[in-house]
Order: sequence, then structure tokens, then C-alpha cells
Amino acid sequence: MAAKNIYSRNTLVDSAKAVEKWDVIVIGGGATGLGVALDSVTRGYKTLLLEQVDFAKGTSSRSTKLVHGGVRYLAQGNIDLVKEALYERGLLSKNAPHLVKNQSFVIPNYRWYEGMYYTIGLKAYDFLAGKLSLGKSKHINKEEALKRLKTIRQDKLKGGVVYQDGQFDDSRLAVNVAQTCVEHGASVLNHFKVNNLIIEDKVIKGVSAKDMETGEDHQFFGSTVINATGVFTDDILKMANPDARNMVKPSQGVHLVFDKSFLPGEDAIMIPKTDDGRVLFAVPWHDKVIVGTTDTPLEEHCLEPQALDKEVEFILKTFNNYLEKKVTRDDVRSIYAGLRPLAAPKDGSESSKEISRSHKVLVSETGLITITGGKWTTFRRMAQDTVDKAISLGKLPKKECKTMDLKIHGAKENPDLTNHLYIYGSDQPQLHNLINEDPSLGEKLHPRLDFLKAEVVWAARNELARTIDDVLARRVRMLFMDAKAAIECAPEVAKILAKETGKDEQWIANQIADFKEIADHYTI
Repeated sequence: MAAKNIYSRNTLVDSAKAVEKWDVIVIGGGATGLGVALDSVTRGYKTLLLEQVDFAKGTSSRSTKLVHGGVRYLAQGNIDLVKEALYERGLLSKNAPHLVKNQSFVIPNYRWYEGMYYTIGLKAYDFLAGKLSLGKSKHINKEEALKRLKTIRQDKLKGGVVYQDGQFDDSRLAVNVAQTCVEHGASVLNHFKVNNLIIEDKVIKGVSAKDMETGEDHQFFGSTVINATGVFTDDILKMANPDARNMVKPSQGVHLVFDKSFLPGEDAIMIPKTDDGRVLFAVPWHDKVIVGTTDTPLEEHCLEPQALDKEVEFILKTFNNYLEKKVTRDDVRSIYAGLRPLAAPKDGSESSKEISRSHKVLVSETGLITITGGKWTTFRRMAQDTVDKAISLGKLPKKECKTMDLKIHGAKENPDLTNHLYIYGSDQPQLHNLINEDPSLGEKLHPRLDFLKAEVVWAARNELARTIDDVLARRVRMLFMDAKAAIECAPEVAKILAKETGKDEQWIANQIADFKEIADHYTI
């Protein structure tokens, strides 16, 4: 008899329905919610996570792909945040070595004093990292800078400063964290939307949620309910109290993706001062280069935010200031926008780049716990603080946090980065097994990219992927690397998924139409 697949959605839904009362119910399946679920289940609490669309569907798949302390926060004097993030960066590179890699960054210097100024600042960054440092920063001369950054603008170039930081694949990490939760006994359900809170005698008792695949409504009861919904935080808070003050102000960050030819080496570029006082990164990622980001305050939030024209122009202009070979709109392979859930200022005065990026754990009068702020790098620490808060409120029996040394699903030291399947870590041999059983699965999904049909089958069977968007945006990162290629292979992906999940022709047609609508936002 074949072993039961623990990642089967039907199995997960059935097991969730069978539990009368959970210790912890987490709303939201981005970095923060998944972190909380992992912390909770590994401490031994019965844990349920509900995500309205897919893991990392929102902000958590749209980052600059950096695991970093935040050089910018150091400049702002936010030493504690930097120290915490550098410590967490070290833990993450130990616990998910197949996804987090050591990345060298060069700050090009065009004024005589910049070399000294940035070298001193980055020595402080190295010092704060302590034992978990990824390597020492150093000053390099003009020749070395040109050797490392072949496409950089040469006019007035004085040299550069090199420092080390972490680089990763955000939604792949989210998927692996979800798998780790399942392996420890949690029920994590994507495409499951919480549409109300169950409150009795002014105390939160659970949630009402809808299975977005079957349309079925469910009620789940729990000792602790945690709101980890990022930019959707206020939507949940208002379910408990329609008059609640807005806690979150969304700020949009846009990234443009180009072919590697615009930054052909191994090094990333950090541009420390843009016209609007932010930093801009150009980072090699899966044989492409990501350039971003912007910081545009918005009044409202949505699942598919769109880049504004002025943001695109700002990135093109700033990047071109540093390049000999100029980029144009035609060179953009993909464009993506994410919303940061910044703490809303009480008086509306602070500019978004000054709002603290540190996280906050809040408790409503009903006992609903909300975690806001933070960033991917510190997701583990945010989760620890959130579960500790629930314990301190007497909602959970005291148990120690277990995640500091917890290996994430797929963890594998020194992956072979020349094969794009390295992101699967210890699962990689099983993808080769799929291809051995059915050689057609070794075919590429699109001639321009390395992704294989086997990866779609694997995503459906073992990574909780249910839709074309789940696969092409967050399991294989095609939508983020080459949006047109993603649109072109959507029908093939739909066919494979339909076969895996037992869906019909009508489902395939609907899926292709839905995906095309989403993917259009990623093209200029």
C-alpha cells in the first residue's frame, strides 16, 4: 500500500475538521504567519494556519530577496534592529542553507570621501554581526571595482567598498516552512479564507472560514487566535471591532527584473543614496538581476498591487546613473510590486522611510493577538515573540521555543548552484526520480528558462500548489523572471495540474484566464 501523502490538501482539510479545539489558530500564510505556525507547532501546540490565497501570495514573495541586517537602518542609528536582524540572518543561513547564500555587495564610490565613509560604516555592520558574520568588508580600488562590475559607469569612479550580506528565494522559503509545519503535525491550509471571527462574551473563541476551492464554510475553535495578515491586518481587526483605528499603512515597493547581461558578475550593487534618500539594490538572482526598490505610501491595499509609472521611471533612471550600458523599458523581463505593512503613524506625520521596521505584538480587548511590521530576515524572532506573548497572557501552557536550531524542510549544505534544481535541497533526488519514471517530465516548460515539467508535478504533489499562479509565481519563479514566458506556458502548466488534481477542461480554461489577468501586471 502506498504511503499516505501528508501534503495532500484533502488529508489536511479532513484532519483540520476533525479537531474540536486548537491551541493556536494563525490567520495569514506569509512569512510572519508561517513563522508563527512553525514556532507554535514545534513547541507542541495543536496548530492551524489559514491563508486566503497561497503561501507568500502577497508581500512575502515580492521582496528584494535579501536576508540582511539593513545597512540603511544602521545609518538611521537603529542599532538594536540591525543587531537582531544580523543575528537572525546567521541562523537562517544555518537552518536553510539550500536557499540562503552569502552574497557580496559593492558600493561604487564616485566622490573622494565615500570610500572612507562607507568602509567605517560597514566595519560597524561587521562588528554587530559578531560570530555570525558572513565575511569582512573592505575597500577596493578603481581597477578592482571595474573587474568586479564590468558594466559600471567608469566616469569619475574612484573605487568601491565590498561587504557581505545574505541573499535568498523568498517564496521558496515560505513553501519549505509550510512543509516543515506539516511535518511537525500542523494543519496549514492555503485557499482558505477567514471571513469572520467567533466572539462570545467579548472574548475571541475562533474563526469562520471558507474553503475557496469547494465553497464550504467551516468554523474552527481555538485558545489563541493570531492575526498575521500583513497589509490585511486592519481587515481582521475590524471584524472584532468595526471602529478600530488603522494600525497599518501600506507602502509600495517595486522591483524591475533584467537579464544578467546588465550585471554579469557575481557581485550585487548597493546604491546608498538615491534622489529620494533611499537605497537601491541591483542583485543577481537565478541568472537574472533584480533592481529595486521604491517606497510609495498608498491609501489602500490589494492582492495584486501595480507598479506606478513614476516608480518604473525612477528605478530605470537611478540604475542607469551607474551603468555604461543603459537599460530601457524594453529590457524589463518582469516587474513586481509588494506592499510593506508599516505601522501607521498616530498623527500621520512620519514619512514611510522613517517609520520603524521593527515588529510589534498587539493584543485586542477580545484577546486577538496581532503581529505587525518586521521583515523576512527576522520572521523567526517575530514568531517567537508572538507565541511568548500568548504564553504570558495565560492562553497557552509555558513551553520553550525550539526554532533557533531547527532545520527547514530541504536543508542541504553547499548546494550545487550550477543546477537550477538546487533550490529543492534534499528533495532534489526525488525530482530526478520523477523524470526517470517519466522522461517527458524532463522537458523544459519554456525554451528561455530552465524550469522543467517535473517541477509542476512536484509542486502539486508535495508543495500544496493548487493553481497556475501558485506554480509559476511561487514554486518555480517564472512569473518573477520572465512574465511573457510565464504567460506562454500557462496552458501546459494547467494541463499538468488538472491531471494531478483531477480537474476538468472548464477548470483549465478558467485557470488560464485567471493567470493571464494576474500576469499582465508583471509586464510593462
